[in-house]
Amino acid sequence: MLDIRIDSKSYGDQKVLGPLHLQLKQGEVVSLLGASGSGKSTLLSILAGLDRDWRGSLHLDGAALHGVHPAVSLVFQEPRLFPWLTVAENLRFGLPSSDDCGCEVELLLAETGLQGLGQRLPKQLSGGQAQRAAIARGLMRRPRVLLLDEPFSAVDAFTRMKLQDLLLRVAGHHQLTILQVTHDIDEALYLSDRILVLASGGGPLRGEFTVPAARPRSRSEASLLPLKHRVLDLLHLAEQAG
Repeated sequence: MLDIRIDSKSYGDQKVLGPLHLQLKQGEVVSLLGASGSGKSTLLSILAGLDRDWRGSLHLDGAALHGVHPAVSLVFQEPRLFPWLTVAENLRFGLPSSDDCGCEVELLLAETGLQGLGQRLPKQLSGGQAQRAAIARGLMRRPRVLLLDEPFSAVDAFTRMKLQDLLLRVAGHHQLTILQVTHDIDEALYLSDRILVLASGGGPLRGEFTVPAARPRSRSEASLLPLKHRVLDLLHLAEQAG
């Protein structure tokens, strides 16, 4: 269980988050939606330990999290691979040099559909392959929580669907807790166990929805259409309020 308590987060006089309390269960896939400026990416930065200027607490199974922690990994909107390193070197980057992680690299390359591409440079990859490499790198420390900041927004629709299915396979195999920011409601409905809508200017959640459909899930699941309209209506209200 990841327990998130944000008392407050501000940029100068502008309050962005808080008070906010969230709990994410192990193996749960949760999508975070909200109006522009509602603090979605800021929340991910806090959870990843990249933003320390806030008040509140984070606990994973009762243990406090402070700063960057190997149990929590963040995948950005852009792959952010080091261009001078090969794919395999990007995966190993930042690990202790004594770690014998060659087998782990090969396993993750295979799991993410990058077999045989470990010695390529990032410029030799397609957009979809580069994002697969970024996901593989995010798994190298065997995290328990994977954060994703609109990871599929920069690729074409067909590649996006393949990456969404990859994410579900990886989540199931590693029993990951996943929190992803997205603006794509169809993506949220396809991937998520729950959908959370942040309020602009801080405060508690504006809305929380359980997705009542088992997996494997159809991308055109008719039973989810009423939920889609409810989420859309709430986002429209959030945009007006913001």
